[in-house]
Amino acid sequence: MENWKYAQRDPTEARAKLHFFSVTKKHAAGEIEARITIKEFATPSNTDFAFFAEADIELNQKALRFRPCGWHEMMMGALAECMRNLRRFDFEHPDADTAPCGD
Repeated sequence: MENWKYAQRDPTEARAKLHFFSVTKKHAAGEIEARITIKEFATPSNTDFAFFAEADIELNQKALRFRPCGWHEMMMGALAECMRNLRRFDFEHPDADTAPCGD
């Protein structure tokens, strides 16, 4: 549905179309799956960036938790920025004795 943006009458509704991606991240104890959600805003509050990407996992848990994300004016740019941030930090499983889900 290409006309979805026209259903928003009030910009404060912050209507967004969601796009989903999945990626496998390797870490010391194995691999984890990260799901990335990209929001395509109908009327972005910041007119320069209509796309916001955010991963569903936190990294660097033992020091300062960080959730990879990225803003951009194009979907590919937001995804690339989020992926770059996903690669920046290691996944440190909170309980070292327990393997992450899926292992």
